[in-house]
Amino acid sequence: MLRPNDEQRKKLERDANIATRWIGSTTSLIVHTIAFLLFFALIIFGASVDRVLLVLTTAVSLEAIYLAIFIQMTVNKNTADIEDIAEDVEDIQEDIDEIQVDVDEIQEDVEDIQEDIDEIQVDVDEIQEDVEDIQEDEEAESQNRDDELLQRIEGTLRSLIIEVAELKENATQKKTAKKKAKKKSTK
Repeated sequence: MLRPNDEQRKKLERDANIATRWIGSTTSLIVHTIAFLLFFALIIFGASVDRVLLVLTTAVSLEAIYLAIFIQMTVNKNTADIEDIAEDVEDIQEDIDEIQVDVDEIQEDVEDIQEDIDEIQVDVDEIQEDVEDIQEDEEAESQNRDDELLQRIEGTLRSLIIEVAELKENATQKKTAKKKAKKKSTK
């Protein structure tokens, strides 16, 4: 069985596409009509009816065979193109799903950050209250009381510093975990 190489196969496919487009055209209809009229005109001009019909039937049969092959090649090519498009659509859908997951994760991160901000705001409010207490106590109490209040503030600030460090560490761990999860999902 003869198997054409890639270059020959591409040329055959290109020629088949050209032939298929031409056969489906108005020009092809006119040429075929004229050819049939010429064959029948041969009979009028004295050619043997049997011989004309034999040649015409043979030509029409061969043309029908090639038309069927060209049509099947076109159907196969279109089917392959449709399958490629379907795969592309599936890939796009998967990408959209991944993007949606990323958006959901970002939304969760934003909510987590908002919660952290709310907690920090509570801490800031507590500090503000402590500062106000200190100001009130400074006017009313002696230097010793002032030292005790300053120690409370320092303790609160230390707690805040520890909480902020923990929040940063949690945020870093979440980012690292998301990056790892994203790398796994892309693999």
